[in-house]
Amino acid sequence: MLQQMKSWTKNREYYQNFKRAGKAAKWLTITAVTLGLTFAGGGMTAHASSLHTAKDGDTFYRLSKQYGVNLDKLMKANPSIEATNIYPGLKITIPGSVSINSTASAAPITSGKSVFTPSLNVFPQNKVVEAWGKTFNYSKTVSVKATAYSSAVSENGKWGAVDYFGNSLELGTIAVDPKVIPLGTKVLVTGHEHPGLPKKAFVAVARDIGSAIKGSRIDIYIPGSQASVKQFGIQDIKLYIID
Repeated sequence: MLQQMKSWTKNREYYQNFKRAGKAAKWLTITAVTLGLTFAGGGMTAHASSLHTAKDGDTFYRLSKQYGVNLDKLMKANPSIEATNIYPGLKITIPGSVSINSTASAAPITSGKSVFTPSLNVFPQNKVVEAWGKTFNYSKTVSVKATAYSSAVSENGKWGAVDYFGNSLELGTIAVDPKVIPLGTKVLVTGHEHPGLPKKAFVAVARDIGSAIKGSRIDIYIPGSQASVKQFGIQDIKLYIID
C-alpha cells in the first residue's frame, strides 16, 4: 500500500510538471505566432508579410532600409499607396521575411537629394512638375483658397464620414466646386502647411463637394481630431491638374 502511494505521488508530480511545461511551451508558441517572429542566431526575423504603422517622416526608401527589404518589392506590395501620400497612421505592408532593425541601426538617411526626399520642382516650359522624385505632366494650374475638414459628424452631416460617391474619407480626398474643378479630377496640391499632410506636395482627387465650397475654393480632408484639423485655417493653395 505504501509503495502504491509513493508511486501515485511520483506520477502526480510528474504529471503536474508535464502540464506546467506544456503550458509554458504553449504560451511561447502563441507569443511567437502573435508577434510573427522567430528567434534564431541572436537576430530577430519576421516571417511572411507584416504591417508597419507609418509615422511622420516615413518614406518607402526609409522603410526599405529600416526593414532590409528591396525598395521595388516594398512599393509593389503596396500598390494603392502613393509615395507622396505616406502619412502618420497609414498601414504599410512589409513583404516577405525581413530583418527588423531599429531606427538607430538602420542605414542613415542623408540630407542630400534622394528619390523620396520632400521636393517640388516646376518646369512650366514643359508643363511638368516634379514632387518627391516623381514626375507629373499637368494641363493647367489653379490657385484656390483652401480649408480643411475632419471625419467629425458635425462636419459631414447625415451621410457621415464618406465622400460624394459614398467612399470612406481618406487622405487625398478634396471637396471642390464641380463647376470649377470637375469631380474625379486628379491634382497635385502644393503650398500647404499642416503636420497631418505630406510636406511640399501630395496627390489628391476631387471626390467630394460641400455647400460652402463655391468658386475657387477647396476643402482638404485631413485624418485626425477635429481640433488638430482646425489648425489648418485658410491657406492659399496652388493646384496642378495632372494626368
